[in-house]
Formats: sequence, structure tokens, C-alpha cells
Amino acid sequence: MSSNRGVVYIGPGKVEVQDIADPKLQSPDGRKIEHGVILKVVSTNICGSDQHMVRGRTTAEPGLVLGHEITGEVIEKGADVEMLEIGDIVSVPFNVACGRCRCCREGDTGVCLTVNPSRAGGAYGYVDMGGWIGGQARYVMVPYADFNLLKFPDRDRAMSKIRDLTMLSDILPTGFHGAVKAGVGVGSVVYVAGAGPVGLAAAASARILGAAVVMIGDFNKERLEHARKVGFEPVDLSKSDRLGDMIAEITGTPEVDSAIDAVGFEARGHSGGEQPAIVLNQMMEITRAAGQIGIPGLYVTEDPGAVDNAAKHGSLSMRFGLGWAKAQSLHTGQTPVLKYNRQLMQAILHDRLPIADIVNATIIPLDQAVAGYESFDAGVARKYVLDPHGGLAA
Repeated sequence: MSSNRGVVYIGPGKVEVQDIADPKLQSPDGRKIEHGVILKVVSTNICGSDQHMVRGRTTAEPGLVLGHEITGEVIEKGADVEMLEIGDIVSVPFNVACGRCRCCREGDTGVCLTVNPSRAGGAYGYVDMGGWIGGQARYVMVPYADFNLLKFPDRDRAMSKIRDLTMLSDILPTGFHGAVKAGVGVGSVVYVAGAGPVGLAAAASARILGAAVVMIGDFNKERLEHARKVGFEPVDLSKSDRLGDMIAEITGTPEVDSAIDAVGFEARGHSGGEQPAIVLNQMMEITRAAGQIGIPGLYVTEDPGAVDNAAKHGSLSMRFGLGWAKAQSLHTGQTPVLKYNRQLMQAILHDRLPIADIVNATIIPLDQAVAGYESFDAGVARKYVLDPHGGLAA
């Protein structure tokens, strides 16, 4: 194995591509493990969740190796790995999950009880998620490999669709989870807040689930134009603060059956300033009585850059009484990727879900990651896919 390189968080507003240690079959606390594999990373994506850390909006410490959206090739495996072979191409759910605890056994892998000593749930390269080293790198270790990894059935077919399949690690299942928990089905009228990659993945998921109308709201005109090009109804939030009226212009009624929050805690209002609860309040306003709201957008327990002391500790000014009065259902939390990734893989392989084009997947070398972070943070209508070994150029 050649030397490893990865994207490292230096401090607020700064990342660097640096030499990092080669991965070992050991846990973050140094224990030897035999249930893991070492992957040669085939593709790894920059995620909006990474941007929260890079902006200094979490308690992430400098030196953190970033990256939780990983696709790779098995190049080494522990003695306890039985279902995978050297050379297999696999998708890595961003959830680190043991497969053995109560939550994992019930399918709630986003809140595994054993892989993180400080709270339920683990992830690669993310603050407060167990210390697992991130995969925006050339090589990475994945624990509990037989349980966690999704093997692609054919290497050549997988590589021919790698721009799509790389989205299985996070944003596509996350968008799909948001749509499922929002109750989207045949004939649904759907509103998605946020035209970034997760919002577009949620919109694509709503469409494949049978929605009649899928609207996407944002202030970013470039992202709205891309949403229009790939078949969704754009809602330009800069034009009015009366979201229901804008929805009525499209559908004839100011309410929707299902709403999906793909924005999260850094939401902004018409004043330009942050209003971390504004999207949640809008969702309750526009969703019909007994409707459902899916919340794949990230909300954190600690936000040092928040606009007020309450929000610094995850306390938001929600108009929860409205949601209660309308008998709405709200579902939050990290997506249990394993619930969805095999079905979504099949949809991709059989040309039912061209997610790479929908999110405008753009491949760049690992060494251009810093520029990719800067461009993504500026709001470009792209999803950056890092190519650590130069194997995706063709």
C-alpha cells in the first residue's frame, strides 16, 4: 500500500489535503478488530454536513480527517470477515453500525448503541460520532464489514455507473428516507426545502415513489435553475415570504401532502440572517392536516456559531403547537442507510434513477478538494465527487 492522503479539517474555514496514517484494523480506542476491512477508496464525496464543520459550526477539533460518503475496493480483510473477498467493490453506509445491538437488530442503524461511547450513532470523519477516521482519503478502514458493506454484483457494471452509485453512501438514501417519512406516495403533492444535493435527492426520491408534483424551494437561483432543468418545480423564496401563496400558484392550493426539510439548522430567512427554526415552522404551516414532514436536514446539539444562546445548544423557537393542532407527523434523525441502499442500487443499475445527473455530480481529483469545498460552500449547483486514485477520469 502506498502512503495515504486525506482531507483534514484545520480550523474554521480551512481544510487541507495532507499525508495521513495508513488505516489499520483497529478501533478508535486502539483495540485490534478482525471484523473490518481496508478499502482502497474508489470515490468519496463532499457533503453539506461536512460544510457545517468546516464553517466552524460544530465542536469539531482540528486534525479531523473528513469524509463519510465512501465507495471502495476491498484490499485487506480481517479474519472474521466471511461474506466479502479481496477485489469486491462496495458502498459504505455513512452510519458505523455494529449489527448486534438492539437498535441495529431493529434496523435503526443510524443510532447504533455500541460504536460511539458518547451518544447513540456513529459515522466516519464526523464530530462526536465515535472517532472513526474519515474516508476523503486514498484508503480507509471499515468495521463490522459483513454487516455494513453493500457489495456491487458486477465490478464492470458498477464502475460504468460509479457517478450514480457513489451517492448510495449518504445523500440518496437520506433523501429517500426523508420522502418515505414524509409519507410520499402515488399522487402526493410534495414540497422540498433546499435545492442542494440532499434536496435534489429527496425530490428524485419523491418522484420515484409516485409523487404528482414535486416543488423545491431555495434562494439560490443557480440551484433553482438546475432543479427546473431536471424536472422539478422551482420555488424562488426571494420573491415572497408567503410560501403558501407561492405553492398555490403552482398547485391551486396553499397546502401540500408531504414536506421535506433538506436545509437544517443553518437556515436563513428573507432578512438574510439565520433563523434556524424557520424551515421547520414553514413545514408545519404548509403541510395539510394529518400530513407528514420528513426532516433529513441536519440539526445539532451544539452550535458555537448560532445566532442566540438557546440555538447554541440546539434549542429552537418552533411553533410546535401548530403542528400538534394539525395532527402532523414529524420524523427526524440520521438515515439508517441499510434500510434503503440495496433497493436504490437496483433502481440505479436498471436505469430507473439517474441520480448523478439530478445532483450534477462532478468528479475532481483528491488534491483539488480544497477548491471543491470552497466552490460548494459558495452555493454552486454541483455535487463534488473526489477521485483519490485517478481511476474515474474515463
